Amino acid sequence: MAQKIWRRGGEITERKIRILVAEDFDLLREDLCELLNSQKDMETAGSADGKEEIVKLAQMMEFDLILMDIEMEYLTSGIEAAEEIRKEKPEAQIIFLTAHDTNQMIYTAMGAGAVDYIVKGCPDEELLFHIRSAVSGKPVMEARIQKMLMSEYSRLRRSEQSLLFFITNVGQLTPVERELVRLLLQNYKVGQIAELRVVELVTVKTQIKSLLKKFNCTRTKEIVNLIHELKLEHLFL
Repeated sequence: MAQKIWRRGGEITERKIRILVAEDFDLLREDLCELLNSQKDMETAGSADGKEEIVKLAQMMEFDLILMDIEMEYLTSGIEAAEEIRKEKPEAQIIFLTAHDTNQMIYTAMGAGAVDYIVKGCPDEELLFHIRSAVSGKPVMEARIQKMLMSEYSRLRRSEQSLLFFITNVGQLTPVERELVRLLLQNYKVGQIAELRVVELVTVKTQIKSLLKKFNCTRTKEIVNLIHELKLEHLFL
């Protein structure tokens, strides 16, 4: 899918999709370049075997898309290269082609601004289809990855809502309730808290009942788990 360019006089010419390739395995890099150059609508604008080289190429060359291996000099060098490139060229289109398909790696890669993520070993036609789709502005991620990203988005939304709800309620806690939370975070039991504060057990239970109501929880363990999940322990030091 070569790009059409209008020139003076209404003449239309077609420009090939220019692709930068970053892959540290020489044979694979050469195969990728050969595949791209064999297409009527594509050409390799440059190739690199590491982070620094691809960043420099992206600064110097005109390109439409970067096909980037994630693990080159080290596990995340491709991701770091993508982040550096997009700082200067936020419009840069990057497809990660990698052997790593763990959930965390996919989240990290897409967080670096990639438009697509393809696992090495896919058929050539599938790779070419993903490239053409990305350049046309309609990237087509695998259904599995789409589902994974939507699940992570939903989790983050829930986390944001929980954080807002939690911080709002922390501001409404009494000094006694804040002290109760601090002790609960240190794994004190209700009876131990009563002894430590030299108050009746029933008093502590009443205070905890109020605490649970404020956080819409049924057990103190839920409050403790929520604080750990949101990483807000420092609020009760």
